[in-house]
Amino acid sequence: MMKVYTKTGDEGQTSLLSKQRVYKDSLRVEAYGTVDEATSAMGLGKSLIHQSPWAADMLDSVQKELIVLNADLATESLEVADYRITEAHVAGLESMIDQLEQKRIPQNYFITPGTCSASAALDLARTMVRRAERCVIRLKREEKVTVPVSLYLNRLSDFLYVLARCVEQEEVILTVKSKVLAALGGKKSQDKAEEHVSVLGKAKQLIAAAEQKAAEIGVPMVIAVVDAGGNLVAQHRMDGALLGSISIALDKAYTALALKMSTEEVASVVTPGQTLFGLNTSNNGRFITFGGGFPLVAGGNVIGGLGVSGGTVEEDITVARAALAAY
Repeated sequence: MMKVYTKTGDEGQTSLLSKQRVYKDSLRVEAYGTVDEATSAMGLGKSLIHQSPWAADMLDSVQKELIVLNADLATESLEVADYRITEAHVAGLESMIDQLEQKRIPQNYFITPGTCSASAALDLARTMVRRAERCVIRLKREEKVTVPVSLYLNRLSDFLYVLARCVEQEEVILTVKSKVLAALGGKKSQDKAEEHVSVLGKAKQLIAAAEQKAAEIGVPMVIAVVDAGGNLVAQHRMDGALLGSISIALDKAYTALALKMSTEEVASVVTPGQTLFGLNTSNNGRFITFGGGFPLVAGGNVIGGLGVSGGTVEEDITVARAALAAY
């Protein structure tokens, strides 16, 4: 069995694939050593991906190609016919980037790494790839480097960027989904007496109180109430209320139930830079991110949702709060 240590590098030198001995701090060794660092960081990211197996598969494929790329970097002079990394590999990366761009929610601001562990590791790998690209640029000024290697590293940093964004966005959506499922599961644990409380009777009380307040401020409203499963229990449209408010009121009630918070609170966590930015585009655009929706709570459990629409955001909130006061 070969030993891990050979003692051949004790004098600070190592061998290229051509068997030529060079110092370990040479530009060529630094270049493929930096690629090796990036590959390891990608491995860390891959190990932290638990909900997106497709992303782990992509990373595994790229890691294998980087082993081949490092062989090109560790070879002093190659004829075009002998290139291990070719234009086809670059095109493959570009194709994956295009696929990921279709999945990710567009962002028009600088990201702050760390939304989730996997994306943070991928962002770390991306910065290492950028450093590897700079090493290769320095190396090219003094020695020969195959053209596809430079192109591949350039595209790789873009690939890691969009992959990190897709992974973290999926994790945010799955986190919200798990909270919703937990809330629905909690409902099942209530005793039978609670389960058979007349939800329709409560809905009628809420609607009556909301209508009274809406009449007081002179704004015709639509009021909707959903049960713990997000199903409509009752909906009331006052004379003159906007047609568009019918679906908005229902979706406000659904959003408040699903996220266990008022839609006014949701609005504060979906702005650019916040962890749930872009949430309003998920679930077929059903999540509402402005005020007028409130969760209905009984015995510490969320048992439904109330949604009000028809006026300004402030008017919708005022009417909804009046209904809750009578709940």
